[in-house]
Amino acid sequence: MNDGIENGVDGDDGTLGIHVLTYNMAQVAQKAVLICIDGWGVAGEKSPDKGNAILNADTPWMDEFAKQGSKITQGYTELEASSLAVGLPEGLMGNSEVGHLNIGAGRVVWQDVVRIDQTIKKGELNKVDNIVKSFTRAKEGNGRLHLLGLVSDGGVHSHINHLLRLLDVAKEVGVPEVYIHFFGDGRDTDPKSGAGHMKTVIDYTQKIGLGKIATVVGRYFAMDRDKRWERVEQAMVGIFKGEGEESSDPVKTIKERYEAGETDEFLKPIIVNAKDGRVQNDDTLFFFNYRSDRVREITQLIGDQDRSPRPDFPYPSNMHVTTMTRYKTDYTFPLAFAPQTMDNVLAEWLAKQKVHQCHVAETEKYAHVTFFFNGGVEVQFDNEHRDMVPSPRVPTYDKEPKMSAMAVADKLCERIKEGKFEFLMNNFAPPDMVGHTGVYDAAVIACTETDKAIGKVYEQCKDSGYTLFITADHGNAEEMLNEKNTPKTSHTLNKVPFVMANAPEGYSLKKTDGVLGDVAPTVLAVMGLPQPEEMTGSSLLIKS
Repeated sequence: MNDGIENGVDGDDGTLGIHVLTYNMAQVAQKAVLICIDGWGVAGEKSPDKGNAILNADTPWMDEFAKQGSKITQGYTELEASSLAVGLPEGLMGNSEVGHLNIGAGRVVWQDVVRIDQTIKKGELNKVDNIVKSFTRAKEGNGRLHLLGLVSDGGVHSHINHLLRLLDVAKEVGVPEVYIHFFGDGRDTDPKSGAGHMKTVIDYTQKIGLGKIATVVGRYFAMDRDKRWERVEQAMVGIFKGEGEESSDPVKTIKERYEAGETDEFLKPIIVNAKDGRVQNDDTLFFFNYRSDRVREITQLIGDQDRSPRPDFPYPSNMHVTTMTRYKTDYTFPLAFAPQTMDNVLAEWLAKQKVHQCHVAETEKYAHVTFFFNGGVEVQFDNEHRDMVPSPRVPTYDKEPKMSAMAVADKLCERIKEGKFEFLMNNFAPPDMVGHTGVYDAAVIACTETDKAIGKVYEQCKDSGYTLFITADHGNAEEMLNEKNTPKTSHTLNKVPFVMANAPEGYSLKKTDGVLGDVAPTVLAVMGLPQPEEMTGSSLLIKS
C-alpha cells in the first residue's frame, strides 16, 4: 500500500474524522472489530420480572449470538462489569468511564480506595514502602508522627478504618508519639456523627496504647478547594499554633458544639494536648485522605509546594510530608499508593505493533472511545483514526431514542470496507442514554435500533473478513423498573455479554469468570499479537 499521511477532514456526512496514518498494513493473523454497547446488561436472577427493555425489544442479532449452538457465533460468554471485577468497591455498579477504561486497558483498573482496602485486607499495610519510611523517619528522628485527614466512615475522601490501621503500623514500627489531627466530615456523613467517630478513635488509641488527639477542625476549613485561603489558614492556626478552644475531652466538646448549632463540617479548631500536639520543627506528617481534590490546598502550604497564598505564616522547618495517594501531578511528596501504571493499554500496544486502528462513536460517547479507552490519557496514538458522528440535538434522548446508532454503524462499516484498519472499535450509545431517561418505551426502541446497527456491522465484518467482538461497559436497559414498579434510571450490577463471531474455525470462548479486563487480551490472541506484561487480564480464547 502507499505510504502517506492523511490529515483530519470532515466527512461529507457531517462526521468529524481525525487521523494520522501511514499506510503499511501490519501483519496480523486476523483483523478484528470490537463493538462496545453502552448500558446493555444480561438480566440476573435478582432482576425484576418487569421492565427489561432489551428482552422486550426486537433483537434478533443479539438473541442469535447468545443462542446455544448458534450458526453465526463462535463464542458467547458473560463478563462481570461491576464491583471489584472492574476495580470498584464491592457492591458498586459499573459506569461508562470505568467500563471503557477496563476494556481498553486489558486489566482491572483499581480505584485508590479499593487498592488500600485490599492491602489492608491482606494485612500488608505494614509492607507499603513509603508508609514504613515515613513512620521510621519519625521513630529515628524526633519520635513525633502526625496523622492528618478526614475522620469518618463516609468513604468518599477517606475512611476511619484506614486511620486505625495506620495506628497499628505506627505501633508495629515503634513510633513513640503519634498525634491525630481530626478533620470533621458531616457532608458525606450525618452532620452530627463526628462525636461518635471521635469516641471510636480515642477508644482505639487507648486499646493499643498509642495515639493522641491533637486538633479537631471541620472540613470547611481544612479541606477547602476554592482558594479560600483564609479558611485553610484557620485550620493551620489550630494545627501549628494551637489557637482555638482548648479541651481535655474532645467528644464532650464536640457535643457541646452541636448544642450551640455547630456541625462536623464547620467545627472551629478544638485544641487537645495543646503544647505537645502542635506540629513542630523536624516533625513527620502523613495525610491519609485518598481523594485528592480537597487536600491539595492544605498540603500545598504545609508541604512547601507553593506558599505564595500565605507566605508569612510561621511554618516549622524541616517537616517531612507523605500522602496516601497523589494529590497533584507536580507535588513532590512520597506517596503510599502511587497511581497504577496504564502503560501498554490496547490502543497504545496496537500502535507499537504498527496496527492501524479506528475508533468511532457519536458525540455523547466520543470521550469513551478515545480518552477512557486509551487509558485515561489525552493521547492519539500513531496510526489511530477517530470518527465522531453528531448526536441528535434534543433535550432528552427519549425524544429521539434511536440516537445516531445507525449513522455510527454506517461510518464503522465504511471504515471496515476501506480495508485500511486491522482493528476498529465503536460505541453504541442508545441503551444507556435512553435508559437514563427512565422512559421504558423509548428504551425498547433504543435497544431495537442498536441490535439492527449491530447486525449491519456483523454483515460487513463477514463480507470483509473481520472477526467481530461485542461486549458492553455495564448494564442499564435490562432493568428499567424498580421493585416498586417506579422508573429506574441507574446502572445495574448485572453481567454483560461477550460475543465472538466470524472467527476462524475451532475458536471459542471460555465460559467462566471473565471480566471486562479480559476483552483486550482476547482480541490480541485472535489477532495473533503478543500480550504486553502490563496487561494482566486473561485471554478467554479457546483454540480446539
